[in-house]
Amino acid sequence: MKIIEYSEWKNDYTSILESFNEKKILFGFSGGKDSSLGLELILKAKNDFGFDFEVHVGAFPVHRYTIGERRKIGSYWSSRGVDIVWHDVTETDDMIRDSNNPCYLCQTIRRKLLKTLVNQEVNDLERLVIITNYSLWDIVSYSLEHILAREYSDSHEIRDIRKSKRFRETAQRFYPILKMKEGYTVFRPLIKLNGCDIIHTLEKRNIPVLSIPCDFKEYRPKRVLEEYFEKMGLRFDYNSVFKFAKKALELPDISVCSSIDKDTYFKEIF
Repeated sequence: MKIIEYSEWKNDYTSILESFNEKKILFGFSGGKDSSLGLELILKAKNDFGFDFEVHVGAFPVHRYTIGERRKIGSYWSSRGVDIVWHDVTETDDMIRDSNNPCYLCQTIRRKLLKTLVNQEVNDLERLVIITNYSLWDIVSYSLEHILAREYSDSHEIRDIRKSKRFRETAQRFYPILKMKEGYTVFRPLIKLNGCDIIHTLEKRNIPVLSIPCDFKEYRPKRVLEEYFEKMGLRFDYNSVFKFAKKALELPDISVCSSIDKDTYFKEIF
């Protein structure tokens, strides 16, 4: 494991960070490990490049976002000059608890919140940047998930992954930067970073994360696979993973991903 250094990370993204002045930047924060490191890096970039940004949390599932957890995390970031906006939702955990796929419903609720936020606060889509925090381990997990479905499923619909909603949803996450057709940008600053290094860096720098695990995490294939990666001490290289996905999964070209219209993207894909 290694500590993720800001200076090394910055070298990969200098061109987009330089473009952030005069942008409306919405940082999607969950309080988990990935978004916490993402916030650490973006905060340092703010000081370097002179832009500003907003941090928004969709506080769902409810059981994770207790008063104590919000106070702990909010106090830490406030001491560093970051004000977190906590968005409560009308839905309760009971709404998803008995579902066959609670993670899908949870994601739907979060997408609805993002769409509402964008519609209410953003007048000029050309200025909008949305920062979301998927890691390299996420896209490795997606690759394995789709390979297993294609090669071993007894369902023809599942095996034809390129026509599946799940593939359309995950494929666009392989790209660190998407400039969408309406002009807004989606930026994934952690997509080249291994999960073990993210965790190690947070621990070494004493950055707090949510301590209450999600009751529904076992429903997410990538969470199960991440535990395996960690136990086996596995590390991956982004360029190798991307090259493999392009060939083995027939990952769509970036132009296909960036051409998705805004309403569809926020409602079904993001």
